[in-house]
Amino acid sequence: MNENDVRGTVADGFEAVREEFAAVVAEEGGTGAQLAAYVHGRRVVDLWTGDEAAGDALTGVYSSTKGAATLVAALLVQDGALALDEPVARHWPEFAAAGKSGITLRDVLTHRSGVIGVDGGFTANELADDRTVAGRLAGQRPYWRPGSAYGYGGFVVFAIVNEVIRRVTGTALQEIFEERIRAPYDLDLYLGLPEALEDRYREILPGLATPEELAAFWATVPGPHSITGIGYGLNSALPLDQVAFLNTRRVRALGQASAGGVGNARGLAALYAAAAFGLDGRAPLLEPDTLGEFAMLHSTGADLVTGPQGQYALGFQAKGLRYPFLGANAFGHNGSAGSESFADPVSGVAFGYTRRRFSFNWSYPEHDRLAAAVHRAATDA
Repeated sequence: MNENDVRGTVADGFEAVREEFAAVVAEEGGTGAQLAAYVHGRRVVDLWTGDEAAGDALTGVYSSTKGAATLVAALLVQDGALALDEPVARHWPEFAAAGKSGITLRDVLTHRSGVIGVDGGFTANELADDRTVAGRLAGQRPYWRPGSAYGYGGFVVFAIVNEVIRRVTGTALQEIFEERIRAPYDLDLYLGLPEALEDRYREILPGLATPEELAAFWATVPGPHSITGIGYGLNSALPLDQVAFLNTRRVRALGQASAGGVGNARGLAALYAAAAFGLDGRAPLLEPDTLGEFAMLHSTGADLVTGPQGQYALGFQAKGLRYPFLGANAFGHNGSAGSESFADPVSGVAFGYTRRRFSFNWSYPEHDRLAAAVHRAATDA
């Protein structure tokens, strides 16, 4: 693939971003990808490859959904409707079972609750629905003493957050996202994809690998009943097929708040621009105190589920640790099919990237290259 196969536009001074994007997609074999970026609320990058990944095409963003869900929680904290250090069980009494009475919303958002799944696992059909997930989590004993360590609960954490929001406000997280964030900014990011937009959805594709590469990868993967296996939903009778997950209409329609979002690079970048810097002439969604709280480092060091590469702020991933060229309190969230998104309060960058094909080993080195290219252009401008 050459640069002529890359479509879209970049602002003056961001030409090197286009070149880096072209190099990345050439190495990836031309599978559909999108890249968008804003600087202080102005879109400066809007690129995609091929008709199959047109700029307004939608695909599954998996755990990048958590960034959108965290923004809902942050707005409700900002409103005074949610209190981070109140026990979850104060609003959801059933959650107090099995030693969980002291777990706070802050514990959940920073992956310190120990509630990362359930014994016996979830079926894919159950995982599609936050209410079903929450109902089963209510009776589950934590997998470690709450607050003593942290570990990523990839498919369930925001089912807990959603249930608290529902109990406090009477409204689901997805509805609040639609009313306060997605619709006002016309974001191409959905927690519940309308049927009318199904024709814009492009399926996630499985990773490509030789039999030898696959054998080597799976030989070192922890077992399904390990902490890692539970955190990634692999401990059910039929282990979760992550590729098939968002290619299922039920999952897209319900938009579960941990990993069920559908969107594109434009939508992800605009979400973070609206949150941190303001968009379309409006003030930022998050006030400085709220932004400071949610961007602050909370859980660092080894993650019991993912290993040393965890690092969390409050709900968001700590992107300043992931990308050292960013400010210390850069924040965002990636997704297991290769999406990436963040805001950097220092440089003013809001970044969004999607790709359609999984990496067979869940490794996406192009994130570093693209994030660095955008940051260099923004800070050299």
